[in-house]
Amino acid sequence: MEHPENSEEYKGLVVNSGVEHPSSLNPYLNRSRFQRRRLTASDYVEGILNGNVTILGQAVTLIESTNPQHQAIAQEVIEKCLPYSGHSVRIGISGVPGAGKSTSIDEFGLHVLNKYGGKLAVLAIDPSSEKTKGSILGDKTRMEKLSVHPDSFIRPSPSAGSLGGVARKTRETIILCEAAGFDKIFVETVGVGQSETACHSMVDFFLVIQLAGTGDELQGIKRGIMEMADGIAINKCDGDNVERCQLAATQFRNALHLFPMPESGWMPKVLCYSGFYGLGIKELWDMVYEYFDFVKANGYFEYRRAEQAKYWMYESINEQLRNGFYNNPTISALLPRAEQEVLQGQKTSFIAAKQLLDAYFALLH
Repeated sequence: MEHPENSEEYKGLVVNSGVEHPSSLNPYLNRSRFQRRRLTASDYVEGILNGNVTILGQAVTLIESTNPQHQAIAQEVIEKCLPYSGHSVRIGISGVPGAGKSTSIDEFGLHVLNKYGGKLAVLAIDPSSEKTKGSILGDKTRMEKLSVHPDSFIRPSPSAGSLGGVARKTRETIILCEAAGFDKIFVETVGVGQSETACHSMVDFFLVIQLAGTGDELQGIKRGIMEMADGIAINKCDGDNVERCQLAATQFRNALHLFPMPESGWMPKVLCYSGFYGLGIKELWDMVYEYFDFVKANGYFEYRRAEQAKYWMYESINEQLRNGFYNNPTISALLPRAEQEVLQGQKTSFIAAKQLLDAYFALLH
């Protein structure tokens, strides 16, 4: 029997110092054989409903793409997955940079999976550079345990400058993850404090992670975030930092009493924990699930989901109008001149904007 290495087919695969493609050396090799088959919307939906995380990841990439063809397929996939979504608990996790969100999520995720079972998806939003528009997307390296867990799916996404540090397409990604059988969704935000409303408008529970012993504890008490928080967790409560954490917790509790009672009727709780040592994790998640029992019993859970759907309807309208304006060929041609006139002081920004909008609406008639 001829050794495989002596066969003509094997020799055709070997490329020495030449630049020819192997297929040109071997007539039996066809480049098209090695091209990946393009998936249809139905293929994506079938893979997602079967829990195939590879296809789920590819579908999320479609959602994030700005290519019009990709967007068309993505919207079809979302529509077909929508009836299979909604059966999860969605938890937003925010906090200042350096608060230990990623390390904490690693511990949170393991605890939730071990105690409650099911599947967990972590949608980690990475801040994009204002200059290069790039992101590191290194959250998996900080979630060492979850990244190898068979029942978890971690998806880092660039914020791409979207408001509130939440990627523009995160809500659609949540729908796909739920259709794929993930009954627990964590959404980690950039945590810059600039309108975390976007995250709050897509989750059922909003957890704010704070630090103690960093100077003025009260500077972390920002009215906007505090009013949205369903729970506050003070991290790094270990070693010499325990007393400072407990003092900070008391200050946060006192501050919360100054705000009106939330619409849910739930008084946000303040707990201390250590993400690094895994201390206080059980108590924290007992509080989270106590909240779910509370809001499901009084009907607020369903009410909030309905309000969120309405909010995102208006957000989608705003986005479509914005895209329609900027992608219009006539407007694209007029914009550079209008920009120069504003820069040179020939027109005010308001007049230039009005003229561009008038031109756009005239095209629609």
